[in-house]
Amino acid sequence: MRVSNATVRRRIFVVLIIGIVLYSALITRLGYVQLVEGPGLAQMADDLLNREIDFKPNRGRILDRSGNELVSNMSVPTIVAVPAQIKNPTETAKQLSVILEQKEEDVLKAITKKAMSNNQIPGGKKISVEKAKKIQELNLPGIYLAGDTKRFYPNGTMAAHILGFTGIDNQGLTGLEKIYDPFLNGTKGHISYPSDAKGRVMPGGSEDYVAPVNGMDMYLTLDSTIQSFIERELDQAVVAYQPDDVLAIAMDPKTGEILGMGSRPTFQPDQYQNYPVEVYNRNLPIWKTYEPGSTFKIVTLAAALNEGVIKLDEGFYDPGFINVAGKRLRCWKRQGHGQESMLEVVENSCNPGFVTMGQRLQKERLFEYIKKFGFGKKTGIDLIGEENGLLFNLNRVGPVELGTTSFGQGVSVTPIQQMAAVAAAINGGKLMKPFVAKEWRDGITHDVIGRTVPTEVRQVISKDTSDKVRYALESVVARGTGNKAYIEGYRVGGKTGTAQKVKNGRYMDGEYIVSFIGFAPADDPQILVYFAVDNPKALAFGGLIAAPSVKSIIESSLQHMNVPKRKDGISKEINKALGERSPIEVPNMVGQTMQDVVTTYETLPLVVSGKGKYVIAQSPATGVKIEEGGKIRIHLGDKLNN
Repeated sequence: MRVSNATVRRRIFVVLIIGIVLYSALITRLGYVQLVEGPGLAQMADDLLNREIDFKPNRGRILDRSGNELVSNMSVPTIVAVPAQIKNPTETAKQLSVILEQKEEDVLKAITKKAMSNNQIPGGKKISVEKAKKIQELNLPGIYLAGDTKRFYPNGTMAAHILGFTGIDNQGLTGLEKIYDPFLNGTKGHISYPSDAKGRVMPGGSEDYVAPVNGMDMYLTLDSTIQSFIERELDQAVVAYQPDDVLAIAMDPKTGEILGMGSRPTFQPDQYQNYPVEVYNRNLPIWKTYEPGSTFKIVTLAAALNEGVIKLDEGFYDPGFINVAGKRLRCWKRQGHGQESMLEVVENSCNPGFVTMGQRLQKERLFEYIKKFGFGKKTGIDLIGEENGLLFNLNRVGPVELGTTSFGQGVSVTPIQQMAAVAAAINGGKLMKPFVAKEWRDGITHDVIGRTVPTEVRQVISKDTSDKVRYALESVVARGTGNKAYIEGYRVGGKTGTAQKVKNGRYMDGEYIVSFIGFAPADDPQILVYFAVDNPKALAFGGLIAAPSVKSIIESSLQHMNVPKRKDGISKEINKALGERSPIEVPNMVGQTMQDVVTTYETLPLVVSGKGKYVIAQSPATGVKIEEGGKIRIHLGDKLNN
């Protein structure tokens, strides 16, 4: 069949048009790929060809206020696997699993993972030198040892709850390590280069290097020397009294800077896995809540003086009790202190006197001051796990609750709240926010990058009132229940505390938290120390257990701080109202409850044994006189049969 020229031309035209359309589509697609998808495809190509090796920054150190290292870094090896270079994965996994003490199948899965390299080998991070040496001797293809770092705590358990610890990837998990992780962690760097399937550098390839930025060094308010004094006294208290726990805090009362803090039980930060979670997760000085006992009387005293409802030189008569709404609130001295001044009420820790202060203030004003002193809410200290404490709802405060609150029962507080409140009472009346992180510096140049400024929360009492509180508390140590904290040549103020423990809303028989809070010099406080022992298995009073520990910490600290001794303080006197004459005549305590013994014979050198509500035996017998330094032993049990 003959095809006309016109038909041929039409066919050629159609083919040409189709060709032009296809060519145009191709050109358009090529242009789109080149101009629009080009950067993305180039990146994909780079990702396929380029190998990137990360360089971890050095985590910032943690140092005390004088630049002494508390936490640093140490070099350790980490296993890196390059799967493409491993010739016999099964045999390699078998040999590694034995050394790393891991399951063979888990190791095999890690070293055959589709990746240029893998440092997530089970048990292969931050391994010991001994394990690294064994792996190196095997000379396994595709298995390498890379440099890594882990945290090093040169002082062992010192300040463990404050410092905290890091995880396997050097990420902060608790304590300051977690709170300030972004500052300490730094920014990782890397080097990237084109490589073949076996990870080898391709000829002519260029490297791209981004340097890591090291974390900042953090300087704390802690003084490692004062911290060591605290650690010493904590350890001695554990040995001497076998308590459930024991805690201590040292603070600069003018600024809120924490000079030292610790508790027992404690833990080794780089071995935290070997301890119960509750040990390393509970920083007792900021977490533990309990009735403070007589240390809380400082708040009542400050409020009463500031409101002018009492004067230190006014008279007061104590018959040994005070009747409040049909309930008899007793003094610790059953026969009473008799006629005394309000200053002697403070010296003698006389409960009826403090109840009277609370009554004169009335509940609205007393609780207003309690809240102004910071109780009932967190202090805001830069540590993890702080609790609020617990106060009575004002609508539920009757005459009895007002009375017991006045001498430290019925309220629940934390040690750090007590420290902040007492600091305000003695520093001129300013409530300061406690803090631990002092400043941040460049790890290389040591230039200061940031600094924490002391924060005044509010003015609670006047400077004049604060002066009177300091004087009264110095008198407590020189002439009253705090005499065990007296230091010859240093002016020391303070207050004892003995509080029965509460569980499920009920007081626990024979279990107490004994404490002492002290400061020096009394006319210009530079250090404030709180020490509390939970359920000591021996002497059951704060003035006999905690006061000597506070004395030791303060005396050592003042010498360390080069504070000179003076002779212008209140001279130590024997306060006969306390019953501390030598020899001591042993009273009859058999048949009395432990609560009665605590409130009646607070200053006697008692050693308590056994469990139960009543005293069933005592030694020496009633009427025997013991010299100063002697001990009276009582045994608890069920009530004696009459």
